[in-house]
Amino acid sequence: MSTPHHAPLLVVARAANGVIGREGKLPWHLPADLRRFKALTMGKPMIMGRKTFDSLPGLLPGRRHIVLTRDRGWSAEGAEPAADLNAALALAGPGPAAVIGGAEVFALALPHADRIELTEVHADISGDTVMPPLGPAWRETAREEHEAELGRPGFAFVTLVRAL
Repeated sequence: MSTPHHAPLLVVARAANGVIGREGKLPWHLPADLRRFKALTMGKPMIMGRKTFDSLPGLLPGRRHIVLTRDRGWSAEGAEPAADLNAALALAGPGPAAVIGGAEVFALALPHADRIELTEVHADISGDTVMPPLGPAWRETAREEHEAELGRPGFAFVTLVRAL
């Protein structure tokens, strides 16, 4: 079966209550999650919404930044704008692309994804951006638990694949 592009990989960190962001930022600081994010996305095109792009500390080295935006006039140095998910996936080309947020972009990409790399933050965190529960289409294939430490909540790295 040949397709013009691979199914995107979703890379997301979500609190127990579904929160993934607050005021355009991650509402927690988990260095191990940042290291895992880098490892999962390095060398891959990353697909994100404009607000997610704006929240980055700058261009992330070793990765392309494909930005979904409805603003046809939008541009930023180092970013490749795309009008919709299909255009973003076409820009990404062959090989896996990592979808990194935000909530609207996750919702668009979810039906096309076959794998999610999820960081489950074991706490209810206040925030203004929420990702709904994933539902029965997904099954867990790997889980690595991390204890709470240094005032940070415990968390788990979870790999989910689409159940056939």
